[in-house]
Amino acid sequence: MGNNASDGFVRRRLGRTNLEVSRISLGCWTLGGANWSQGQPVGWGELEFGEAEKAVERGLELGCNHFDTADVYGDGRSEQMLGKILGPQRKNVVIATKVGWFQGTAVHAYHPLHIRHQIEQSLENLKTDYVDIYYFHHGDFGPDDCYLDDAAETVRRLREEGKVRFIGQSAYTVQDFQRLIPIVEPDVVQSRAHIMDIRMVEPCSPVAGLIAERDLGFVAFSPMAQGLLLDKFRPENPPQFAEGDNRGRSRWFEFEFLSRLAPKLDRLKERFGPGTGELIRVSLQYLMAYQAVSCVIPGFRSIRQVEMDLSAAGKPLSGEDVGWIRELFEDCMMDD
Repeated sequence: MGNNASDGFVRRRLGRTNLEVSRISLGCWTLGGANWSQGQPVGWGELEFGEAEKAVERGLELGCNHFDTADVYGDGRSEQMLGKILGPQRKNVVIATKVGWFQGTAVHAYHPLHIRHQIEQSLENLKTDYVDIYYFHHGDFGPDDCYLDDAAETVRRLREEGKVRFIGQSAYTVQDFQRLIPIVEPDVVQSRAHIMDIRMVEPCSPVAGLIAERDLGFVAFSPMAQGLLLDKFRPENPPQFAEGDNRGRSRWFEFEFLSRLAPKLDRLKERFGPGTGELIRVSLQYLMAYQAVSCVIPGFRSIRQVEMDLSAAGKPLSGEDVGWIRELFEDCMMDD
């Protein structure tokens, strides 16, 4: 599909699938609001339905055709909101959801019966008969991967039944991907990637090698490091997050790291411009300069954020810019 002449929005084939997705797509974790899992905060601040509706509809208007959610985001609330907002437009978009972090009453979230239950619940939440991409949300398949083979077979059967079009694997370490990709045989993989974490996508990465060898799609989440790259949090005034917001327990939002990050953000602004829009463009286009990256899925909490995210489409960085950014941040990498 390439460039869409009517809106200038860039799309790209998602690996070996036949899906053409907007290179800047939207992640829907924030739609779930505040949430906890096993006593740990795993959500965000509350987001009203009306605001979410305006934001998603604006994304559609601007050419976004790929929305990424999960069963655990608000324990189904994100899926429910997205399904209600999309309505009849569902047929025109690519929807991805995940299983793995919400365990319910199952002995393990990847038990085959639980996967079966969760896909049916996700389909109900999303008001659809199928999901385009169904991800395993992480790489923990139990002691000695005891649930791995059965879980992979279960999702393949869901694909045969037409409830899942393509299989995805999300993970957080290179080792997980190396272990799981040959067994799960996903069509699409997903992980964190941003200026301060390119372990999965840099050309020398084993994951990038697997992506190229198997023609996999790679979806990059957290491309702005949960807001850190937007200069929203300064060391002189470290942020205080609401209960249930996952960032409240992260050392990356504390004084020490923010003090290291602040001067680098100042230099970014000197080179590319002082506004949030310029920092968003730099963050997203930096990642898309890597061949392994199919698309990025920034989160959003307002229509304005969606507009700024999608305004970065079609504005690539030069090779010189990419090299300069990488050198600037080489001593400020987040390795966990």
